[in-house]
Order: sequence, then C-alpha cells, then structure tokens
Amino acid sequence: MTTPIIELRGITKSYGTIYALGGVNLHVNPGEVVGLLGDNGAGKSTLIKILAGVIKPTSGEILVNGSAASNWSPARSRAAGIETVYQDRALAVQQSIVRNIFMGRELAGPFGWLNMRKQIAEAERLMREIGFTSKVFSPHSIVGQLSGGERQGVAIARAILKQANLIVLDEPTTALSLTETAKVFHFVRQVRESGRSIVFIGHNIHHVFDIAERFVVIDRGRVAMEKTKAEVGSAHALIEFMEDVAKPHHAREIA
Repeated sequence: MTTPIIELRGITKSYGTIYALGGVNLHVNPGEVVGLLGDNGAGKSTLIKILAGVIKPTSGEILVNGSAASNWSPARSRAAGIETVYQDRALAVQQSIVRNIFMGRELAGPFGWLNMRKQIAEAERLMREIGFTSKVFSPHSIVGQLSGGERQGVAIARAILKQANLIVLDEPTTALSLTETAKVFHFVRQVRESGRSIVFIGHNIHHVFDIAERFVVIDRGRVAMEKTKAEVGSAHALIEFMEDVAKPHHAREIA
C-alpha cells in the first residue's frame, strides 16, 4: 500500500466557538492530482493554509511520509516539500522568467557575484521540464508579456525549484480562456509525470474533473465526499453531488 506524502488526520480549526474545520481527513499520494472542491466558506482556504503551515490546527495530526510531524510551521511545510501557488501567483511581472524563478533563492559564486549563467541554464531546464516547448520563450522573456496560463507555468517552475513534492494550486484557471486553461493543464500533467503531486483547488467543476484523479469535497468544514474519477463517473454527476451538498440540511432530508 502506498504511503501518502502528506496526511491530515482529524484536523480541526476553531476561532472561539466557530469551527472553520471540524475533523478533516485528507491524504495525497505520490504522483497524483487531487481535486479539492467546496463552496465559498467551506473551509478550503483554511485547510491549505494549515498544509502550508501558515496557521496551526486546533487539533489533529499531520503525517509526512507516514511519520508524525510536530511543531508544524511554514519552514517545516517547505522542508516536507510542500509549496503553494496562490491565485495572485506573486510574480514580478516587469522582471524576466529567470529572475522570477530565482527570486529570493539566487545562486551566487565564490565571491558573492550572481551566477547568472547557472541560473539561466537551470531556468531553461525547468521551463522545458514543465512544458514550455515553444522557442519563443526563453529565461529572458519578461513575465508581463506572458499569458495567464504561461505565468502559471512560471509559478509552478519556481515551486519545483524549491524541491516541491506537492504543489498546491489555488484556483489556477480563474479568469483564463479555454486555450490558457489547456496550457495550465499541460503544465500540471508534466509535473505529475515527473512523480510530483498536485492539489488542484477550483470552482469550475469541469476543469477540476478533467485534470484530477481523485476528488475531495469540503462542506461546512468537513469532508462531504472523497471519490476517484472512476467512482464519480462524470463531471455531471459531480455537479449534481455539489448541488445537493449546497442545499440546507433540512432541504436534503425532505428531498
């Protein structure tokens, strides 16, 4: 049986008497894409912030490669190989691809000078690894001249540079055209083929269904469903389940 690279057991998060998460179990296996779904306020953002170590859970256990992790923090999350690409991507759009990839992690020579030759070579390798196949793009290309899907690719390349085994993509296809969404999907597939894992968070159920292999639906701070693509069957069935989850509890009982 495969050991998950990260596993959350019974995770809760409360703010006074308000529970944002009420006992969530979540695991991610090596080399898989997990679709995380849920309405606004369902608890998805809280969950990924706990994964990133930004906020501490009220209770529960976090396991990395099967071993319990203590004193979970952003540093420990990064050490476990977890990187999060948020919606804004945090890119310097007036700078080149290579400068964005190495921002804060510049490679220096023995006398403290930037080793630009090595950075450019590494940026080129990362770009080709995740699927920048067009010769139009080079490490010197300015990020502001890239499309939305291509900028997402730069953010993913930066996460890979940081030795990420698990990349959390927060709404990566929001406001993108079909063509740009296809580029993001291509980058995600390339990352998966390299053996890394993805948690893909989205509101567009068709997008999530197309790219993910397993789905976790969060509702009111709890896991309402966890199924593989084969078990779900179709995007339409997933939509129907999401619509049913969104109903008030009493309405579901009457139905």
